[in-house]
Amino acid sequence: MKKTKVISAVIAAICFAGLLTITASADVSGAISSTWTTAKAQIQNVVNNVVFPVIDVILGVLLFVKIGTAYLEYRKHGQLEWTPIAIIFGGLLFSLTAPMYVWTII
Repeated sequence: MKKTKVISAVIAAICFAGLLTITASADVSGAISSTWTTAKAQIQNVVNNVVFPVIDVILGVLLFVKIGTAYLEYRKHGQLEWTPIAIIFGGLLFSLTAPMYVWTII
């Protein structure tokens, strides 16, 4: 008698658990795509108006500092190192022109 009550309780619990489950389908790629399309304009605005100008200012200051130190080294030792100046200048040109084409890549 006790065994049948336990078995019937287990069967009832399994039936109720089956009734309470909800089937849901998750479309993760669709959610990511819709989130990106809604936030894309805001992200572009912040990056174009805040991030790139900050990088440009930092690289501009760094370029002038490096030119100044290179001049002082030239006066002291008679040698001029162009490589760091060229690298910083190339990075500055890249960051100045990046807002024009970076959003077509992404």
